[in-house]
Amino acid sequence: MKIAIVDYGMGNLRSVQKALEHLGHPADISSNPEAVLAADKVILPGVGAFGAAMKNLRSIRSAQGVTMLDAVKRVIAEGRPFFGICLGMQLLLTSSEEQGHHEGLGVVPGAVPRFERMPGLKVPHMGWNSLKVLRRAPELAGIPDGAMVYFVHSYYCAPDDPDVRAAVTEHGIEFCSALWQANVFATQFHPEKSGDVGLSMLEAFARR
Repeated sequence: MKIAIVDYGMGNLRSVQKALEHLGHPADISSNPEAVLAADKVILPGVGAFGAAMKNLRSIRSAQGVTMLDAVKRVIAEGRPFFGICLGMQLLLTSSEEQGHHEGLGVVPGAVPRFERMPGLKVPHMGWNSLKVLRRAPELAGIPDGAMVYFVHSYYCAPDDPDVRAAVTEHGIEFCSALWQANVFATQFHPEKSGDVGLSMLEAFARR
């Protein structure tokens, strides 16, 4: 079984790899679209700006002419297990308003707005917060309501269809903190930084 972690220049890759290695699941960090296409399971992590991330996905190209954007879309379309983390979750949606309007992968219809500033509300949303589990994706099996996970973000996913939400979290508003659609699972929080709760999710993904 091959797990590929997509390297598209947006950081936070090694910590995901180390978490999987700790669980006994080797994973390759790759900037080669062909290697991503050859994987059984794919993880799209990321920290940074939405527009820059989409630009990088389009510009990374294999010798055969396949872009990383093509590879990611094909992996998802073919039904292989796919895990988006933080920015990797946001990129799955239709568009983001971060630093202008940017088109996303469009796998999950919806937008990525910024948290509105409110008295007493800190933006970015940074630190530990709790999950309210709505749907039991395989990665959420055994995760109790109220489980604490680690966030760092100023933008959040607002899917058009509320039924794709797997978990929600409160930060001024109730926002989608995890989504699940067929073979795609994604979290706004960082499972690799969320202790045993996050490791349990990565373990469940690796065993899919």
